[in-house]
Amino acid sequence: MRKPLPLANPAPLPRHPAPQKPRRFVFLLLDRFTLMSFAGAIEPLRLANRVAGRQIYDWRLAGENGREAVCSNGAAIRLDIGLDEIGRDDTVMVCGGIDVAEATTKPILNWLRREARRGAAIGGLCTGAWAVARAGLLEGRRATIHWENQDSFSEDFPQVRLTKSVFVVDGQRMTTAGGTASIDLMLKIIATDHGEELANTVADQLIYNAIRTDQDSQRLSIPTRIGVRHPKLAQVIGRMEANLEDPISPARLAEEVGMSTRQLERLFRRYLNRSPKRYYMEIRLQKARNLLMQTEMSVINVALACGFASPSHFSKCYRAHYATTPYRERGSQAGQTGGATDVPEKETWDEAGD
Repeated sequence: MRKPLPLANPAPLPRHPAPQKPRRFVFLLLDRFTLMSFAGAIEPLRLANRVAGRQIYDWRLAGENGREAVCSNGAAIRLDIGLDEIGRDDTVMVCGGIDVAEATTKPILNWLRREARRGAAIGGLCTGAWAVARAGLLEGRRATIHWENQDSFSEDFPQVRLTKSVFVVDGQRMTTAGGTASIDLMLKIIATDHGEELANTVADQLIYNAIRTDQDSQRLSIPTRIGVRHPKLAQVIGRMEANLEDPISPARLAEEVGMSTRQLERLFRRYLNRSPKRYYMEIRLQKARNLLMQTEMSVINVALACGFASPSHFSKCYRAHYATTPYRERGSQAGQTGGATDVPEKETWDEAGD
């Protein structure tokens, strides 16, 4: 049986002036954190050390119990420290995942605030941005978070300047959109610390041949996402996605792209097998579901945020699409709404069906 070939060592790079000690990262692993975002952040540091031929980065894994953290796929990671005091020059990366509000406990918030006061740079990976914002460390700053959490984040933290970028660096605060965005942020940090050549070589080691910047959007373009490359259809869908709280009528949407309402109907039927009003309704209900699942907003306020003036109409449309009511979706929080009340409709065309 043939022995496997050893991994090839990368060619050594010209050395940049090294700091007196390695830059240390402290990864704070929240309960049910996302493994991919964490791995995408720590692996570039390991490879940077290997490529540089010396230890330019160091890291510690921290968590509330100081023993182990369990990620969203059930794997357990052994921790180095609990919520101990760290070095003033350390960089904290909060690794979030599912149910981040529940995972962001009071001891964690107090720890983040204390380390921020002591001068630590602090970042949020994936939904870790929510924990950083909850600690009050993103007020007035630019930030990003996974697109699925953007609606709820905007409602919870209106004082944060939320973007749709892959990652954002705003002074001593960093945030990523999740997934492979952690790789892009760490490559940016490596390039800033030790030069573009080292960062590019690390990317090569990762087989990562499309490095993104903070100017890149985290979501696919509309034509790519829907699988249709029709410019007018993409333009209409873009207008719909940007106006969920105050829906635009089909007639106005058609007029904006230079066609009749009937032509717009045919366009949607041909490419998406549904009418414009049905498609618009679906994306509004998707936002509503995100808000119900991720925030403590009352059902009535969720309805208003998604363009429904009548809670009863919202409930009817939601039940038709998801086979449950928003009150059942919310579960025990349904009582906060105080029940549906009759409010005059403000829509004239968003029926539950076509």
